[in-house]
Amino acid sequence: MREIKILGPGCAKCKATYQVLTKVISENNLDVRLTQIEDITEIMSYNVMSTPAVVVDGEVKIKGHVPTEHEIKQLLGI
Repeated sequence: MREIKILGPGCAKCKATYQVLTKVISENNLDVRLTQIEDITEIMSYNVMSTPAVVVDGEVKIKGHVPTEHEIKQLLGI
């Protein structure tokens, strides 16, 4: 099972990122644990200064923008 975290304070862009990820995960029947991290201290532990950020299996892959479905699919190798 892959682990994906969305880092962000719960802003509109963070919510949009969550929606894109949930859509890709459900449409492709992926075995993924998706969590949202809103705690600033935890976000800072990833050295992320601009949100939203997407962390896949412990590694920051996207930061500072809402990813497209295509970008998420490429990231996950679909």
